[in-house]
Amino acid sequence: MASGQADRQVRPGARWNPRSAPVCVRRRGRRMKRNWNGVYRVTGYDRVSGTMGDDALGLGTTGSSGRHADPTGADPVGCAAPGFRHDALLYDSAEELAAIAGPFLLEGLAAGDGAVIAAGPDVTAVLREAVDEDPLVLVLDRNALYRSRTPTAITTFRGLAEQASPGRRVRVVGEVDFGATAADRHEWQRYEAVINSAFATSPLWGLCIFSTALPEPLLTTARQTHPHAVSAAGRTANPGYVDPAAYLAGLPVPEEPLEHTPPAFAVDDVTDFVGLRRAVRRLLSAVDGPEDQIEDFLLAVDEMASNGIRHGRRPVSLRLWTAPGRLVCTIGDSGGGPSDPFAGYGPAHGEDLSAGGMGLWLARQLCDHVALRRDAHGSSVRLVTRWT
Repeated sequence: MASGQADRQVRPGARWNPRSAPVCVRRRGRRMKRNWNGVYRVTGYDRVSGTMGDDALGLGTTGSSGRHADPTGADPVGCAAPGFRHDALLYDSAEELAAIAGPFLLEGLAAGDGAVIAAGPDVTAVLREAVDEDPLVLVLDRNALYRSRTPTAITTFRGLAEQASPGRRVRVVGEVDFGATAADRHEWQRYEAVINSAFATSPLWGLCIFSTALPEPLLTTARQTHPHAVSAAGRTANPGYVDPAAYLAGLPVPEEPLEHTPPAFAVDDVTDFVGLRRAVRRLLSAVDGPEDQIEDFLLAVDEMASNGIRHGRRPVSLRLWTAPGRLVCTIGDSGGGPSDPFAGYGPAHGEDLSAGGMGLWLARQLCDHVALRRDAHGSSVRLVTRWT
């Protein structure tokens, strides 16, 4: 970054105006760069006004609308009405990443879009260099965003979308941290599919980046959850894309070893909800762990048990396990469970919180892992919280 400018790293949830960042360099330069469609052109970029000169996007021709048209026939930058775009880039090297993701962000700024990096330290360094440390590019704290729970990322990106300029998008180069366990990976694999629905009308353009050194199951997720793929050749429809609902239905729920051991507490047919709550609270009060996490877990159990009693079909059962650094609870009933495959990734009734429908959304915020399952006997939800 230019001398005297601080690193604009922002924790998720912070408010941000992409056009109000300080200008660090007052110059108009000419440089070679590759545009989003993979074509190298000389461009002029005014770092003061935040605009580009003639033929700034390097497309060379202009369509009937007066906007730059892409001679390859690919979707021109900035032409479509704002709505969610979800692209995957599988890259082999830092050079390839920089050559594709850098122009994606810079061309977004030139077109009036916001530009955001949400990646690990090494990748962030590559991308910051690729955009010449441009102070208009927001850098999010990736650990706080992706090492937390999926609702944190969803809420953060929705907040950024709300700040998009009229008729424009916020572009995000994102590197999801899939975690170290099968349960972590399951949460974030679901996230990649869910956001195709959750952000459908949001003015966001996500370029999700995946090193080809990642395990093959994660690369398969990349191919199956992104409608478009990006490479040095440009942006194309992804033939491997799977309908999000179908993808979620086919994604196996990881095993939880504690479920194969005797529970610390069990009820086969809940008839006294108040008594159940007291019994669970009593048990959890003896657990040696962070008080706030245990209280969150208790609230999630309460919400899911209440959901089962109100919306499920008797009998409603509950099993609770405790282990050092870990709590697991399953609540089941003989009904079919939620019919919406995207349930629990936002309030069921939108902004009208008085209408209810908050149970699963709250549980996903309060627990590390939330898994819904169905079998011949009914449906269940499994809640997991852990600490070190």
